[in-house]
Amino acid sequence: MKRLDEAHKEFVEHLRGKKRASATVLAYGKDIQQLVQFLNDLKKADVTEVAAEDIRTFLAKLEKEGYTQKSISRKLNSTKTFFRFLKVQELITDDPATLVDHPKFDTKPPRILSPIEYRALRDAARDDARIAAVIEILLQTGIRIGELANIRTDDVYESVGQKEGSLFIRSQENRGERTVPLNKAAETALKRYLEVRPKTANKALFVTKTGRPLLVRNIRTAIDRYYKRAGISGAKVNDLRHTWVAHHLTAGTSLVLISKIAGHKRLSTTERYLTLITTPKGEEKVKLEEL
Repeated sequence: MKRLDEAHKEFVEHLRGKKRASATVLAYGKDIQQLVQFLNDLKKADVTEVAAEDIRTFLAKLEKEGYTQKSISRKLNSTKTFFRFLKVQELITDDPATLVDHPKFDTKPPRILSPIEYRALRDAARDDARIAAVIEILLQTGIRIGELANIRTDDVYESVGQKEGSLFIRSQENRGERTVPLNKAAETALKRYLEVRPKTANKALFVTKTGRPLLVRNIRTAIDRYYKRAGISGAKVNDLRHTWVAHHLTAGTSLVLISKIAGHKRLSTTERYLTLITTPKGEEKVKLEEL
C-alpha cells in the first residue's frame, strides 16, 4: 500500500535523480499534485485505488475549467509518466493511464522568422550585451533555451586560427551531450558580453547583475520584451531555433548535419521542416552559414 501523496514525493525525487531539468521536474510535480488533489477529493488516497475512469474524469474537469487540449495532453503525459513510475516500482500491478487516450488537437507549424524580423530583434537588443549575445547564440546555433541556460563559462571554446569556436552542450533531460559550432557572429556577440559580464564565482555563462545564473524564465521574459520592442508579434523564444533549422535546410545544408547539431533524437523531427520550406537542388552543403 502506498499513499498517493507519498508516491508523488517519491516520483519528484526520482525525476531529480534522473537529472531532469528543474523546469521539467517542477512542471511534472505540479501536474501530479493537481491530479492527487483531485483524487483525494474523490476519497481515493492509495495508488491502487485509481482507475482509468478517474483519470478521464480529471481530464474532463480540466477541459471544463478552460484548459486547452494541448495543456490537457501535457498533463496526461505527466500522468502517464507517473503511473509508469508506479508500475516499475511495483506499487501497482495494472497501469490505468495506458487506457486513457490523448485528446486530439491541431499542432501549429513552427514559426519561422523572416530575415527582416530577426534583424529587427537584433537591433532592438543591441544595447543589452547580455541578451544580444543570448539572441545571437540561439539564432546562430539552434540550441534550446534550457541548454543555453545550462552552459558554463568553461563550455565555451574560442576559435583558433582556421578552427571555429564551439559550445559544449551538456547532457540534459535524457539528451546526450554534443558540441555545436560558433560562427563569427555568435562569437563576436559572446565576446562583447564577456567583457561586461559581472565578476562572480558562479560558473554559469549567463548571469544576472548580482552574479546569479540567468534562469530560463528570465531569458524568456527578456526576449519576449525585445520581440515587443521590435514590433514582432506571435513569436516565442523557440522560434529562434526553428528559424535556424529552416534557414540552413533552405540553404541546402545536409539534413543529417542539421539534425546532429540541433540534437534531434530522430531524423524525422528535422524532416518535418521540409514541408515549410523550398530546398535547393544540387549538392548538399557541409558547412553552416551565418544568419
